[in-house]
Amino acid sequence: MTDDFSKAEKFERWPAGAGTSKKHFNADAFSHFLSNLSFEEEQLAKVGNGIFKKIWVSSPASTRASDGLGPLFNARACQHCHLKDGRGRPPAEGDDAVSMFLRLSVPPGTEAQEAALRAGEIGLIPEPTYGTQLQNFAVPGHSAEGRMVIRYEELPVTLNGGETIYLRKPSYSIDELAYGPLSPDTRLSPRVANQMIGLGLLEAIHEGDLLALADPEDADGDGISGRPNWVRDDESGKMLVGRFGWKAGNPTVRQQSAHAFTGDIGISTSMTPAHWGECTEKQEDCRSAPDGVQLAFGEVEAPDNVLDLVTFYARNLAVPARRDPDDTDVLAGKALFYDAGCVSCHTPKFVTRRDARPEAHAFQLIWPYSDLLLHDMGEGLADNRPEWKANGREWRTAPLWGIGLTETVNGHTKFLHDGRAQESA
Repeated sequence: MTDDFSKAEKFERWPAGAGTSKKHFNADAFSHFLSNLSFEEEQLAKVGNGIFKKIWVSSPASTRASDGLGPLFNARACQHCHLKDGRGRPPAEGDDAVSMFLRLSVPPGTEAQEAALRAGEIGLIPEPTYGTQLQNFAVPGHSAEGRMVIRYEELPVTLNGGETIYLRKPSYSIDELAYGPLSPDTRLSPRVANQMIGLGLLEAIHEGDLLALADPEDADGDGISGRPNWVRDDESGKMLVGRFGWKAGNPTVRQQSAHAFTGDIGISTSMTPAHWGECTEKQEDCRSAPDGVQLAFGEVEAPDNVLDLVTFYARNLAVPARRDPDDTDVLAGKALFYDAGCVSCHTPKFVTRRDARPEAHAFQLIWPYSDLLLHDMGEGLADNRPEWKANGREWRTAPLWGIGLTETVNGHTKFLHDGRAQESA
């Protein structure tokens, strides 16, 4: 923290420490690798980038190790959701959603389900027919699950100065359901794809530094009651602090990547070995469809070397350097940011673990402007869908680094978990 707004803080220009990208602030601003990677590490990241961009196809196919898509999916490549490694957006009216989708779940219906949730054995109860995510595309011979429908209500708000602005209040539904009705108590949660920069550095923050910021009962009386989301690590089975996703539902970049392979593309990994992706037991044709496993490479469609490369790529995308941190208007805005209490959740800076790997992540002063904790954002932003320890009104504090380049990279300024917040014209 600081109380001097007359000049930029030391090293504030370099939000990713020694790894900060100093390249051009153009449409590729989020797609550069950490500047302090070794030559060999940059090679690995480039191969991972190739897999991140790869178009997966349905099985059977004449390709080698590129089939297995779906049968139900939201995108055919990681890059389709995370365009230019940036932020997703709601679909334009009449378009299919690509970088935004609907999470699904239902309340527990049995004592066994309630006990499993309490014990942290599971994070939620999937909708019985459609699973945990609506897939709006399907391979030939299968039907997409449905189509997300968004309706906006314009709400006038009068500011203290007398001006009237309009805020968008969205509502969500699903049309063209292909596998029968949804459970009547289904909870829908819209999510746009998050930007990819700095993920490995967020993973390298010591858990203790995050827990030190938690104040679940607001014991200090400042009105801020952040708390961690405790989620299960698929590999170790341990409960860890969630860091990734809109509700901090994944503890590691590798787990976030594996779940995206399965949920978004329908590709199996060692962490998510079902070859049919998100297809439920009620979608029998989907489960019996051909898969893309090639035993010469392994028993899943994306073997560990593929998952490792994509994970390495995702962990090592650089954060662009700050623009004009000494500008008087920037400094005035920073003072307002502090005065309004924004830093109570958007923690400006951390020093990463000394033992982080790769070495490029270790002992770096970084400026993500997030505590990675859950905060109650009120009824207006509630999705009413719990996820692990997060309740239906809580969201993870979104990191703010790079946010000023969103329009440059992705051509829009639509923010929050469903893109409802937009910069005024």
